[in-house]
Amino acid sequence: MRRLPVLALAATAGALVLSSCTNASEASAPASGDSAAAAEPSYDVTGIDKVDEIAGMLPEDFDGTLTVGDNLQYAPAEFLGGPDGQTPTGYDVDLAKALGRVLGVEVDVQHAEFASIIPAIGTQYDAGIASFSINPERIEQVDMIAYISAGSTFSVQQGNPKDLDPADLCGTTMGVQTGTIQDEDADRLAAECTDAGAEPIEVLRYTSQADVTTNLVGGKIDVMYADSPVGQYAALQTGGQVEQLGDVTDAAPQGIAVSKDDPELTAALQAAMQHLMDEGVWEDILGTWGVTGALTTAELNPAV
Repeated sequence: MRRLPVLALAATAGALVLSSCTNASEASAPASGDSAAAAEPSYDVTGIDKVDEIAGMLPEDFDGTLTVGDNLQYAPAEFLGGPDGQTPTGYDVDLAKALGRVLGVEVDVQHAEFASIIPAIGTQYDAGIASFSINPERIEQVDMIAYISAGSTFSVQQGNPKDLDPADLCGTTMGVQTGTIQDEDADRLAAECTDAGAEPIEVLRYTSQADVTTNLVGGKIDVMYADSPVGQYAALQTGGQVEQLGDVTDAAPQGIAVSKDDPELTAALQAAMQHLMDEGVWEDILGTWGVTGALTTAELNPAV
């Protein structure tokens, strides 16, 4: 998935907090502010026990704290929330804490520019958990442990009152956040309608994902086009006023990044991730955030 600078988010439809998937953000400061005012999900990791066999896989010189590089600008995966609006929050943050519980170590999630995380794996960070899409270029730099599959989704008002078909959205008004992959793809969809002689799609672009969702709930747009975690989280945060239309498309795996020079840590994290998958914890964490796509195998460097 692509990442762009995230914007401070307004509360909508009672309690809406979300931000769009973004494209290698150059922003240096994480988003906060309005997002802290709304209710946020949370997963209690204190019930997760240490697994001695897996903890024993850690390098002998491991210092007892798993330092995780993250870009806290992409709700619901990672953003700043909590009562103070400054607490690392999201399902990737919950995952990092859960991995720490299995390994019996402390976890320190640190914000960084998205593009700076992978180059710092093995020096500044033990791992990177920041919705990194797995691709050959990244696998050349780091080892990647697959944990979630994410793509794009359409969303409509609850009950799909206009009876829209995800395979034929010609004639609709579509909302997207500017700069996202869906922003680019909306033009392709609109052109397909025009080329077929059908009624065109009117694409309305907004600078924040919260504005897209607000206008869907309010009926100004017919359909929202966003990353699957973003669309699914919108359904949760609007109390079901938004629902997914059709299946997730263009799904691809994302991975935990670990240094190729630290095979023992990689093996320990892979085993811990597999344990969370096998116990159903990882699926439960995502479910807390209204998100699907949990993988069941923590594959190392999968072919993509």
